[in-house]
Amino acid sequence: MFIISAIEPVKTDSDYININDPHHFRDFCQLLYKYLNLYLPLYNNELVLLCIGTDRATGDSLGPLVGYKLKDITENNIHVFGTLDHPVHAKNLVQTLSYVKLLHPNALIISIDACLGALEKVDSVSIGTGPIRPGAGLKKDLPAVGDLHIIGIVNVSTSMNMAVLQNTRLSLVMNMAELISSGLRHCISLYNYQVGIKKKNMILSHLIKVVQQSRIRNIFIK
Repeated sequence: MFIISAIEPVKTDSDYININDPHHFRDFCQLLYKYLNLYLPLYNNELVLLCIGTDRATGDSLGPLVGYKLKDITENNIHVFGTLDHPVHAKNLVQTLSYVKLLHPNALIISIDACLGALEKVDSVSIGTGPIRPGAGLKKDLPAVGDLHIIGIVNVSTSMNMAVLQNTRLSLVMNMAELISSGLRHCISLYNYQVGIKKKNMILSHLIKVVQQSRIRNIFIK
């Protein structure tokens, strides 16, 4: 969990999606797919979902809930770290990052975490470029993680952030986890399908060229 400053101006661009908006799933998927389409080709189409947080605090359980909902994902190029059974949190984040870099050194990493922020941003999910710094909201010195990030603003930042996390509504966190996990499933499946189509078209194009070249050689031989 980290903090978006309560005095930070509210952004009006499309990277924040309010989960109470009737079109929140469509807007989330459109934004997420745009980022996947831009960045995954640069990382050999390999993706690590790093779901950060702990189920010991309701407000900080967003990451593990998303990981729990995605742990059975079957795509070979997708790797999920951080679930309810095996959370990624302050005590094991550095070790987990080393493990991820060892196993998947060229993968795109999307960090998924909860955060506290200004009242206007509560109930919103944001997708953006660059890393996040987990634990900043609780004054923990942890490394920045992620090439992209997905964050859920679960409550208001105050001088008593731990108490705020403990008193965050579970229904809000569950709704955010459902949006993020369902959106990731949808966009990953769509992206992999499009990549498969492109590969098939490349193979077909290559075969057509081979056949054409063969016919040309046969004409000259005759």
